[in-house]
Amino acid sequence: MSFSTAFARAAATAAMLLLVPLSAASEDWKFAIEEIPGSIMDAYALEFKSRIEAATDGEVTVTVYPMGTLGTPTETVEQAADGIIQFANVSIGNLGTIVPESQVFLLPYLLPSDSATISKILSGSETIYGEMNMDFQRRGLEVITMYSEGPQVWTTNREIRNPDDFSNFKMRVMVSPILLETYKNLGASPTPLPFGEVFGALQLGAVDGQVNPVPTIEEMKFYEVTSHLIWAGEQELVTTVLAGADWFATLSPDRQSLVRDTMAGMTDFIDGIVADFNQSRLDLITAAKPDINLVVLTEEERDVFRASSVDTADAYLDTAGSRGEELLEALKAEIATF
Repeated sequence: MSFSTAFARAAATAAMLLLVPLSAASEDWKFAIEEIPGSIMDAYALEFKSRIEAATDGEVTVTVYPMGTLGTPTETVEQAADGIIQFANVSIGNLGTIVPESQVFLLPYLLPSDSATISKILSGSETIYGEMNMDFQRRGLEVITMYSEGPQVWTTNREIRNPDDFSNFKMRVMVSPILLETYKNLGASPTPLPFGEVFGALQLGAVDGQVNPVPTIEEMKFYEVTSHLIWAGEQELVTTVLAGADWFATLSPDRQSLVRDTMAGMTDFIDGIVADFNQSRLDLITAAKPDINLVVLTEEERDVFRASSVDTADAYLDTAGSRGEELLEALKAEIATF
């Protein structure tokens, strides 16, 4: 991107934000999400808006900016760091170039498969909100909360129950060294491909499968061009809500507590939303394609994949270095206590 293009985009974004009407006595907190209206992130942001505005008697308003309104997910994170907006809710995968240490959550089988335990870890981990938050703060960001949108699910053109079944299997992945290494170690041939090309590639046989949460699989109709949905338990779609660190530091202690307490109090709410989204979208898939094969791997089958993926951590350490190793070991030790 040229300097003139970047300057024009920044100017346009700033102009758009200035158009939000404010009363003389009010604050407006701008909250960007990487998903569309009606999504899980949208439900989260709107609930936060409702609770904050009620708690402050309207003294604070929250304006939600859905996918693309203020730029790419990475750009909205940069805007939060720069103090242009107050909050950004993005998936961990979109933080790789900004906070490499955060990519630990892309490692397969790091988190347990039980959703309640995952929720406790992501909402209450001392490592996340202590040591790892320091890495975010160094980039001008403050971690307010993390939550999962549910398990990643394989949509494939054949049944996969062990690494041998992945032989000569082209699995579409995002362009991430960690994900490339993950699926190579799991036995597949990882194939990077832009998201918008995945349906056509599945339809034409250019790739044999892809991985995403059930709501995305339903929304993008990936089930129409594959025959199996497989729950292998290897990853969750972890997202994080970030604030600009400098802006957050300017808030009074009461305001800081209000933000943190409000989001802490929303854990049960978002867990329910995620469960409802994943089940309702799966119901839509099975209604539209009754003959689709639903496969949930047993713990014994998952153990085989777990054992084959142990070397994937090296790709993370190549990205995050010795600091990443410290965080990985701290997280593993902490997770073992939940």
